[in-house]
Amino acid sequence: MDNKTASKITHQLLEILTEVAPKASMKSMYGGTVIELIEDKPKTRIGGFYGYAEHVTLEFTAGADLADPAHELEGCGKKRRHLKLSRVEDIADKGCRGFLEQAIEHYQQST
Repeated sequence: MDNKTASKITHQLLEILTEVAPKASMKSMYGGTVIELIEDKPKTRIGGFYGYAEHVTLEFTAGADLADPAHELEGCGKKRRHLKLSRVEDIADKGCRGFLEQAIEHYQQST
């Protein structure tokens, strides 16, 4: 994936996040960007996004608990799941906004 596509994907993810969680905090960690619903409170991390050579991943801390009827989420760990985004269109096609909204709701219900 070229840098231009990766930048567009990242920018659109940031726009969506700003709309669905305007008070969320983002910080550079682990080679990517983590999303905290409350700044400097690691237990409020709902996930993050990370750039790789062939894709950008949108990762969810409690992804295994999210509804995924179309089986878009990948991963087989105890809790974490991710979406691989290789094209800007993948953001809509794989339902990134809905998964972010679910992740926020899941966190709010678990506290």
